[in-house]
Amino acid sequence: MPGTDSTDEELVDVYRHHGDLQALATLYNRYMDLVFGVCLKYLEDRETSKDAVMNIFEELVVKLKKHEVDNFRSWVYTVAKNHCLMYLRSNKQLKTVELPESLVQSAENPHLNGKLQQEEHFRLLEKCLQALAIDQQQAVRMFYLDEKSYKEISDSTGMDWNRVRSLIQNGRRNLKNCMDKNS
Repeated sequence: MPGTDSTDEELVDVYRHHGDLQALATLYNRYMDLVFGVCLKYLEDRETSKDAVMNIFEELVVKLKKHEVDNFRSWVYTVAKNHCLMYLRSNKQLKTVELPESLVQSAENPHLNGKLQQEEHFRLLEKCLQALAIDQQQAVRMFYLDEKSYKEISDSTGMDWNRVRSLIQNGRRNLKNCMDKNS
């Protein structure tokens, strides 16, 4: 019985010749993060991507028996990408929703207020952001606006990783409280 120290090729062979789902699970487990990353890239939704990861495993149960696979990593990447593209192309994702008349633009109900409300929301967000302590403000801006990781923030500011995490969490909570209080 193959173990976690078996090569990809060995696990593929065991699955193809013996139908050993444990071998396939061990193999897939090695690349699950890769598959999730591909799904997240294409589907842009964490929950949908998690579901896709499970669906792709079910596809592999059938497909791996039918295909000669020399490089499992690149093959599973392609399977994941194709799965996501097919998912996006399917009409199952297109849903029609009836909108209330109050939300539909007409001569009596122009949608100029929406843009004004959004601008007001951004002004309030900036005001609340400036109200944060300087180190919280810096960490929140770097994380959310500059899209830096905790490690990147830690490296560029010289702050401990846990301090950065704490600043971002507390800053986010303080921002939310300020926004709720002022809206």
